[in-house]
Amino acid sequence: MYGWIWRHLPGPLAVRVAEAVLLAAAVIALLLFVVFPWVEPRLPFNQVTTG
Repeated sequence: MYGWIWRHLPGPLAVRVAEAVLLAAAVIALLLFVVFPWVEPRLPFNQVTTG
């Protein structure tokens, strides 16, 4: 998977590294700001009962 992405990035090595870093940052931002907030209310961690 990562090899396929690396082979399809255009440009010389320095540009490929910058593009790979930007791509990874975009994926992390998508997870932190969209996916995790959407999933968090659906997780059972806030339904704690004692007794």
